[in-house]
Amino acid sequence: MKLSPSILLRALSTLLFVYIAFVGLIWWAMHQPPETFGRVMSRMPAPAAFLLAPFETMWTHARAGTLQPGDPAPDFSLMKLDKTERIQLSSLTAEQPVVLVFGSYT
Repeated sequence: MKLSPSILLRALSTLLFVYIAFVGLIWWAMHQPPETFGRVMSRMPAPAAFLLAPFETMWTHARAGTLQPGDPAPDFSLMKLDKTERIQLSSLTAEQPVVLVFGSYT
C-alpha cells in the first residue's frame, strides 16, 4: 500500500499541531500557580512531558522571574508554624531585617 503525498502531509500536519498544542499546554501550566501546575502534570503521562518537550528549558524560562539584584522582595504572607495566624513580609521588614532561607539543613 502506497501513501499519497497529500495523506502523508495531512498526517504530519496533524502530528505537528498536536505536538504544538501539547507543548503549549505545558508552557501555560508552568505559568500558573503551583496547585494548577500540579493538577495538569498529575494527569500527564509521566515520561511524555519530559521526553517529548524541552521541559527543563521551558521550566527555567517560566520560573525565571523579573527581579534584579537590589529590587525589593515581593510582598507575600505565610502561615506561622503553629498555624495561629498569617504573617506578611511587609509587616516584618518595617521592624527589623528579614532573612529568608529556602532549603533544608537536616
